[in-house]
Amino acid sequence: MRIYFEIAGIISLSYYMVIVYYTRKWNSTFAGFWAVGGLIHLAAVFLYPMMPEWAKELICVIVLAGWILFLQTELQIILAMKPKKNPEVAYLILLGAQVRGTKITNSLMRRIDSAYRYMEKYPEPKVIVSGGQGKGEDIPEAEAMAGELVRRGIPEDRILKENRSASTWENLVFSGRIIGNQSVPVALVTNNFHLYRALILGKQAGYTNLHGIPASSNPVLLVNYMVREFFAVLLTKIKAML
Repeated sequence: MRIYFEIAGIISLSYYMVIVYYTRKWNSTFAGFWAVGGLIHLAAVFLYPMMPEWAKELICVIVLAGWILFLQTELQIILAMKPKKNPEVAYLILLGAQVRGTKITNSLMRRIDSAYRYMEKYPEPKVIVSGGQGKGEDIPEAEAMAGELVRRGIPEDRILKENRSASTWENLVFSGRIIGNQSVPVALVTNNFHLYRALILGKQAGYTNLHGIPASSNPVLLVNYMVREFFAVLLTKIKAML
């Protein structure tokens, strides 16, 4: 276990430094997990030998169970990430992501790219651009997405705006109210790591004919996002059981 703690600690801290170097920020989304996790693992290298045998055995069981749960969840996330041949739907729901001021971030632009390609292929479906205005955003995410699609040549009458939501759940609930009939075929457009949870939430929100269109993700930050999604998916499933 000491070797495991040492390797895990070094990898976590190293990845944290990669994130810091790449983003030029010490506190980018979820990055602190890697710093704190790395320090805890390295501290365990020194504390583990001093623990009683029962505590060592308990830690081994917890670590093993944690890894099994993590790998099972990540497998489900990965399977949802795989692009599928989607049928023509009545509506796309383009899920919002952070806008810095009025600038569309990399993650959101990738979502727009995927929605645009689908709308170019299928000229009939409408798109609901879904996202409100949060901290650090000068305009609602819906406005930013609509503006970019119009700039690319998508007619305004194919774009519906939902500009109040502040979470994926609200994206889906508020967009469902615009659609009205949630049995019509609908496709969610979001980054690949986020699609599995979005589809779970969509079914919980009442959609009965739901499909997913995965957008790509930043390869440097993908591991960070995938691990963050593990906790988000876990929380979503726990809430559903309560």
